[in-house]
Amino acid sequence: MFQVRIHGRGGQGVVSASEMLSVAAFEEGKHSQAVPSFGSERMGAPVVAYVRIDDKEIELREPVLYPDLLIVQDPTLFSAIDVFAGLKPDGFLMVNTSRTMDELGLGEQTKKMSADRIMTVPATELALRHLGRPTPNTVLLGALTAVSDHVHLESVFKAIDHKFPGKVGELNKVAAQAAYDAVKSKG
Repeated sequence: MFQVRIHGRGGQGVVSASEMLSVAAFEEGKHSQAVPSFGSERMGAPVVAYVRIDDKEIELREPVLYPDLLIVQDPTLFSAIDVFAGLKPDGFLMVNTSRTMDELGLGEQTKKMSADRIMTVPATELALRHLGRPTPNTVLLGALTAVSDHVHLESVFKAIDHKFPGKVGELNKVAAQAAYDAVKSKG
């Protein structure tokens, strides 16, 4: 089972990202589950959501405590909560930033991680450029498909179409494609 924990702030589309990732996996014939975890938080408050993807039925319903992948939509959360809690030793980290881990003050926490397991994506910048809004969720999903075989870009596009039909969906697909291309060009 592949387990993902997505951290962000209210208004960044954390819950929508988890739903779309789950739908994308379902589009590929996999079992998937999206579990949001939030209360009455306001815009800007920390939000977390969980996604599980497997080839067989998923019976778990609790939060993802030991993720294979952490997606961090807002890097300011590193100073607010323990985002790294439970990350598997061979886990992946994807952060919405154009800065390095050292510039974020995370050099110590990430030095034990393999460099190929850490990915930075300027998702907010790409979202502003392509969507005109600072919502990094679909951008990060596009980036994820460039490095993972758990879901593919075409499936993410279908999930985006399902969530955002029409012009909004088309713009989100352009943003996701831009992130995919940017990550692929890094090699």
